[in-house]
Parts: sequence; structure tokens; C-alpha cells
Amino acid sequence: MPKIFIDPGHGGSDPGAVGNGLQEKNLTLSIATRLRDILLNEYMNVEVKMSRTSDVFVGLSQRATMANQWGADYFVSIHINAGGGTGFESYVHSSLPTGAVAKQKIIHPEIVNAMNVKDRGMKNANYAVLRETVMDALLTENLFIDNSTDAQKLASASFLQTIARGHANGIAKAFGLKRKDSSSPNYMYRVIVDGTQTGAYSLKENILNEVGRHIGTAANILVQKV
Repeated sequence: MPKIFIDPGHGGSDPGAVGNGLQEKNLTLSIATRLRDILLNEYMNVEVKMSRTSDVFVGLSQRATMANQWGADYFVSIHINAGGGTGFESYVHSSLPTGAVAKQKIIHPEIVNAMNVKDRGMKNANYAVLRETVMDALLTENLFIDNSTDAQKLASASFLQTIARGHANGIAKAFGLKRKDSSSPNYMYRVIVDGTQTGAYSLKENILNEVGRHIGTAANILVQKV
């Protein structure tokens, strides 16, 4: 059973890139949460963990350590670009590990196809989360927050869902994940913790796991049918 670790870039006191009224930390968390929900609700035999599920600061080394200690099979760090330009690009570590490159070649085009934006290419860099993780890892840069056209897309919840869907399509293809029986119930339940939705699930076990994570720390937990 593949263990997928999803890392929403930045958070808390670190907003990441900003532009056009948007903050990278909020966009990456939204995409990552949507990706988690797609994988857990639509595919069989996959485990998912996130480096953060709320607006908190998590250090770069801490993110890698969390994934390493969990024994993740794959690490994907989600980011939004800035500095001029448009489109999507992805990175593996500059040492070009064979497994990471092979998966990048599968996942990258799936994301580009889903988003239907300019393909800026499959690249490599010595980023900390790619360097310090022991499993295959990928970092994605999803459009440019300081480009007004890209920002308009990023401000759309449906487009953030499209980005998440592209990531899910690629991960499912890279790991050979099988979809759940189409006859399964198509309704979902969202978990709302202290007024904020933390996830949406169709399987009872996933609902209970999400509720269990917050028992003892949250004042109010609500499970609501979507």
C-alpha cells in the first residue's frame, strides 16, 4: 500500500509568494487538502499524510523528517511560483535519482494536461525538501501568483480542484492505484473543526480517522453530509 506524503508549501508566519491579493500558503494548503481527499476517497489501498493541515509554520527539515519517519513511499511538495512568467514546472533533486526522475516523467504531464497551461518543463534543483527526504520526491510550481492571468485561475476554487486532480491522476498512474468500485456511495461527509473544514470523505474509516485527529484539541467537531 503506497504511502503518499503531501507537503503544502509555506504556512503560518511564512506566507510564501504573494500577489494579486493571494498568498501562496493558503493556495498550497487548499490544493494539498483537495489532493488528499481525492486519493483517499477515489482510490483503493493508499495512505496519505500531510506536513500540515492548517495555517501553521513547519520548518523545511521538519517536513522531510516527518516523511522519513513515517516511511513514506513518495513525497510531493506543492508550491506557487512568482517572479515573472506563467505556467507549470516541476523539480526533482539535482542529483537526479532514477526513481524520482521516472515518476516525474509520469506525473508532470498529467498535471500539465489537467491544467491546460504552458509547460515550463521538468527541472531539477537542490531544494531542502528534495535533498533531505530519503524517498522519491517531487516539488511542483503551479502557475505564477504575480501574473494577473494566472492569479485569476488560482483565485478559483474549481481551478484549485483541477490542479489537485492533475496531481492525483499522476500519482495514481505512477503507483498503479486502482479506483474504488463505482457502485460505492457517491455522497460525502465533510469534517468541520472549530468552524473550518479539514476534509471531505466518503468512507467511514476516513471520517473517523479525521475526527480522531482533533479530539482533545478542538472545541467543536461537526460531521456534515455534503
